[in-house]
Amino acid sequence: MKIDFFKFQGTGNDFILIDIRNKNKETQIQKENHFLKKLCDRHFGIGADGIIFIKNDSKSDFYMKYYNSDGKESTMCGNGGRCAVSFSRKLEITKKNKIYFKAVDGYHYGIIKNKDLISVKLLDIDRNMIKKVANSNNHVFLNTGSPHHIFFIKEKDIKKIDVFKRGKIIRFHNFYSKIGGVNVNFVKILKNNILQVRTYERGVENETLSCGTGIVASVIAAYEINEIKKNHSEKKNTHQEFLVHTFGGKLWVSFQKTQNKYKEIYLTGSVKFVFKGCINLMS
Repeated sequence: MKIDFFKFQGTGNDFILIDIRNKNKETQIQKENHFLKKLCDRHFGIGADGIIFIKNDSKSDFYMKYYNSDGKESTMCGNGGRCAVSFSRKLEITKKNKIYFKAVDGYHYGIIKNKDLISVKLLDIDRNMIKKVANSNNHVFLNTGSPHHIFFIKEKDIKKIDVFKRGKIIRFHNFYSKIGGVNVNFVKILKNNILQVRTYERGVENETLSCGTGIVASVIAAYEINEIKKNHSEKKNTHQEFLVHTFGGKLWVSFQKTQNKYKEIYLTGSVKFVFKGCINLMS
């Protein structure tokens, strides 16, 4: 069975996107689930950090079903969500600039600001669920749709950190075994409230050029423990916005902070269509 696929990348976080709104396609792909890992292989397949299937959803424009490059269904993917929003426009699922879609953790809004700049709205975060790890001031855990360990580094040059080696130790630590492991973010606070972030992603089992939910987690963790300060007068219902540098490019995180939660959380950055191809599921 031949299936059309589309390759997208959001600040270097790349994905294979496949339209399976046709039920026959969905059934066939589910039978060939072992094939997903092969598709993501950068030497013997298409190559990607993950695969996104676009399905029908009765209450929204589409359902985004996400698999990591290990072939296993995973939790919410921020950059993947932004790519899915761009793909839905390419499929002409909707012609609106504000798109409503469902992911594994619930419903989200995507906003197409222009052809290449896309935002996705993440779910609210309860401040009580933001935890310092092991009584350390520079280790924080929180869930932004996917679980993240945030490590605020003191090294001057974040580029010299061995993210694979150090990230893998934390990712597979017994402390996180009950949740199937954790994504690990190494965060450097730069001047003017700018962050630089590198992420080891579970399921990919390596560093990716950027991780959307990890970047959001890094910003909110930094704000919660005062590693970064408010960018302007924190009046009621005022959005805070912060710039983040990754190896894949720039992203912006904005939110509103209340006494009990962070809400109106948006991740914004570039999305690019890379190419279209066709695969044979039996090859």
